[in-house]
Amino acid sequence: MSEPDLFVVCKNCSSEVSPYVTECPYCGQRVRKRAPKIERGEPAEPKAPKRARQRTSLPRLRRGEIPGIAAETRPYGTFALLAAAFVLMIAYSADPLRISEWTAIGDGPRLGESIIEVVPGLDGDYWKLVTSPLQHANHYGYAFIALTAVGLFGMFVERRFGILFVLVTALLAGAGGSGLAVALDDTPAIGAVSIALGLLCAWLVDDWLARRRGNDRENDLLGVYVFAVVLLLIPLAEPDASFFAALGGAAVGTVLGAIASPFRP
Repeated sequence: MSEPDLFVVCKNCSSEVSPYVTECPYCGQRVRKRAPKIERGEPAEPKAPKRARQRTSLPRLRRGEIPGIAAETRPYGTFALLAAAFVLMIAYSADPLRISEWTAIGDGPRLGESIIEVVPGLDGDYWKLVTSPLQHANHYGYAFIALTAVGLFGMFVERRFGILFVLVTALLAGAGGSGLAVALDDTPAIGAVSIALGLLCAWLVDDWLARRRGNDRENDLLGVYVFAVVLLLIPLAEPDASFFAALGGAAVGTVLGAIASPFRP
């Protein structure tokens, strides 16, 4: 393709003018009928046709759900455990002796001691294996520490494994801890230290096993270890708490966490 001239000469005034004009700007003489076409380089390749955008159907938002953010389920199982413990504490304050006889595992009569210690041991009342870990009598400091741990790790476990798992783990850890305390004659055995350690260990062992599977969740475990040490030291400061109940609850939680962990990615 020939290149266009850089200029043309007007035949009337002999001026050099642009080849892309039809009239001389100096004298007005018509130099050509029409201006040549301007070359714009190589023609661009045709664009590929746009694909039709596929619409994805999403479910309708639930109440309280934010678009683009998955809604977190409420830990109703953990709430139920805490509510049961608070109900037993309120009932104890209304009628200490009767509620202790129905719910708590004591170590036989002792004069001059607290109400909870004049209650006999299990004595065939096997439901106390479940109720005694939820009974804190008037030990409010103990209740605060233990129930805080239950609420925290219960929430973690429930959001990881579901409501059924957290309830089963809590009840079996409490019952297992109480049963070990009775078997080793380490009574009285009241309070949620066994439940708290059971939930803590179930959550912790799942993290350990996930790391071995190559799924490091990068959780800061220092606070978890501090919680575990504090819970294990409670029986040293609280005579109505059982150290073996704490160990039994931790063992049950460890076993259940190890069983459930492979079923979670």
